[in-house]
Amino acid sequence: MPLDGEYEPSPAQWVRDEVEEYESSGGTRATTLRDTGLPVVIVTNRGARSGKLRKTPLMRVEHEGRYAAVASKGGAPEHPAWYENLRTSPHVEVQDGPRKQDMVARELEGEERRQWWERAVAAFPSYADYQRSTQRQIPVLLLEPMPAH
Repeated sequence: MPLDGEYEPSPAQWVRDEVEEYESSGGTRATTLRDTGLPVVIVTNRGARSGKLRKTPLMRVEHEGRYAAVASKGGAPEHPAWYENLRTSPHVEVQDGPRKQDMVARELEGEERRQWWERAVAAFPSYADYQRSTQRQIPVLLLEPMPAH
């Protein structure tokens, strides 16, 4: 069941612009992060405090129909806001190009986290630099198709 509710755009102008271009084109434009040429997906989630829908472009780290959401925040000392949103309300929608899918998020640990971290660094090598620049372990969440009811 798709997420519904009031959408609250990001306070960051570049995020608002990227999400608007991605969605208004049906997933055919703004499919790479800013000017990196690296692919992104749009993750719609529910705000932990506001309850409003939030949309975030995240690096596309996909394997067998599942996606990693890497809470790097560029190596900042704190987690990105969306990390708490996914922990509080794990039902998300992932738009990968023109395809939208309801998914559920869960945080990874141990060997499973290690495997997905390697996939993430392969897709976006800067993640390794981000991890070296922060004291916290960067969380990796797995976004999996929502079970059919």
